[in-house]
Amino acid sequence: MKPANAPPLSQAYTGWSRLKLFLALSRTPHGLLDMATPAFAALLWLGAFPPFSVTALGLITAFAGYTAVYALNDVIDFRADREKALKGGFCSAGADLDAVMIRHPMACGFLSFREGLLWALAWAVLALIGAYLLNPVCVVVFLAGSLLEAVYCLLWRVTHLRTLVSGAVKTSGAVAAVFAVDPRPAPLFVAALFVCLFFWEIGGQNVPNDWTDIEEDRRFKAKTIPVRFGTARSNGIIFVSLGVAVGFSLILFSLSQTPFGLPFAGLVLLVGGCLLLLPAYRLYRNPTRAGAMALINRASYYPMALLLVVLLKLITTA
Repeated sequence: MKPANAPPLSQAYTGWSRLKLFLALSRTPHGLLDMATPAFAALLWLGAFPPFSVTALGLITAFAGYTAVYALNDVIDFRADREKALKGGFCSAGADLDAVMIRHPMACGFLSFREGLLWALAWAVLALIGAYLLNPVCVVVFLAGSLLEAVYCLLWRVTHLRTLVSGAVKTSGAVAAVFAVDPRPAPLFVAALFVCLFFWEIGGQNVPNDWTDIEEDRRFKAKTIPVRFGTARSNGIIFVSLGVAVGFSLILFSLSQTPFGLPFAGLVLLVGGCLLLLPAYRLYRNPTRAGAMALINRASYYPMALLLVVLLKLITTA
């Protein structure tokens, strides 16, 4: 038990260790992986490398945007997360990418609510400036994504359909990136991009993440797909969603302004099979929490793997 005269946890860290608390608030390891998503979308559509100034500004804006939105999640969920933490919840590292550092440092008392709010707002302002400089449409997309993230958090105890909102949120960065490099992209490409990432998020991230938290969510009366339908039906939803994502990834590559050809289509299928369909099938056959966690971690690398496929094409045809 902490002594009565001990300083608050929010003051127990200084220097680099304190910065790590803010990075943990924004789930930076996962955010850095997520940055591959807008890069993949922009390069796939453009079929070439954009000017260096656009690339540099885009990377800064993407980092700021993901840092802000992940922190926003904890700001809005502060009361619910605090309730979990006070009852012995998630204040330790786990096996998932989001927990390689302290999970929810505000709720666990390592950061104050004010500090977390100011951190989120500062990065949001930087993201808005960068988005405006790239293309004002990107500002609209960022604000819409942030609003949807807030709605998603507020629906935690309202409806399991909140997972659909999560799917829309995860598409926003990629859609903004396409408009950043081309003010008039083909609507069909944008639609295919939305569908591909929407179902990747649902099947590879959101539902399996709720799968791992099912007992805790039941205890706190949360509304999620696994709580509503059970793990068996959730596994079916996961597998079908990822099948749609892989199918639309092929459509997406066929709509690029650069022809990729059959060898690259094979690579796209291989990536989807190894990182999405295989772990989803294993979870379906052997439904365990460890299997759901393995799916989350492998699916997190899917946009990065697709980005590498695009880079391979651009480099070999340069």
